[in-house]
Amino acid sequence: MRVSVDRDRCCSSGMCVMNVPDVFDQDDQDSLVRLRRTTVRPDQAADVRLASELCPGGAITVVEDEPGPASA
Repeated sequence: MRVSVDRDRCCSSGMCVMNVPDVFDQDDQDSLVRLRRTTVRPDQAADVRLASELCPGGAITVVEDEPGPASA
């Protein structure tokens, strides 16, 4: 899973930072979202999805990894 943010859509609510502080941060100058990392660990995936859903500005985009080939 990868995550990106659109700072132009961010309304500085901080919901993302409260949910996944290892992935999201807020800029000290303008309080807009900043990413700490773009690749999400598997154990953080559910929290990042939730942060995206809770974002009032719709500033967070989650891109799921493509499933690999099925093992036989």
